[in-house]
Formats: sequence, C-alpha cells, structure tokens
Amino acid sequence: MGVFNNLFGGKKEQEKEKKEEIPWIPLNDIAQLAEITSRSNSKTQVIFKHSTTCGISRMVLNMFTGNYGFTKEQIDLYFLDLHAHRAVSDETGYHFQVIHQSPQLIVVRNGTVVQHASHGAIAEVSLDRFI
Repeated sequence: MGVFNNLFGGKKEQEKEKKEEIPWIPLNDIAQLAEITSRSNSKTQVIFKHSTTCGISRMVLNMFTGNYGFTKEQIDLYFLDLHAHRAVSDETGYHFQVIHQSPQLIVVRNGTVVQHASHGAIAEVSLDRFI
C-alpha cells in the first residue's frame, strides 16, 4: 500500500502540509482594518477575500496557496470569508477604496493599497516586490 500512497496519496498529503504552513490571519472584525493600515507602515499586509460558494474563488485560492512562499515575518496574510463576514468585506472596500470583487487580493503598504487584483489576475501579482 505504501507504493500506492506515494503515487496517489502523497501529493495530496504534501499539498495539505503546505496549506497548513500558510500563516493565515482570520479577518473577521472591522477594527482589524485600522490595524492592517497601521502595520503596513512596517510590513506588507495582504488580504485575500474569498467566496466559499464560488468555484472560481476556490480554484484561485488553491492556486494562490499552492504558490505562496512567504513567512509570517515577511508578510501578514489575512483571510476574509466574505459570506461569514459580509460587513467586514463591505468595510474593506470603503476603507481601502477598492471595488468589491471575489476572489480578490489586496496588498497594503504604508497605509495605501499598492496593488489589488481579482480572479485569474491574482496569479500575476508579484508579492516579493512589496517585501
């Protein structure tokens, strides 16, 4: 059975381990937006807005997590479930002056959104430019 686990199950286990290593910070309170703005003066802050009911959002999230290679010392990475926290999602748009989209990646540096993208364009965002 070990050979089959390596051939068929190993990749899923490696993907699971990699996802567990991603230093997500749950974004579930409007007050966190002011903290994100403040912290962005010393470290890049990234918000990933995700729709749990959208297949495209799930696909983009999987792609993003599969390619994410930063530590919590380099970037603060926030995860916003927009269905569970609709008010936070709405306020995020107002606070950072970006139109709501899902999935959406918002990069904040020095109190300002320096880049945002949605859907497939998230794959083109080069976060290492903001470290």
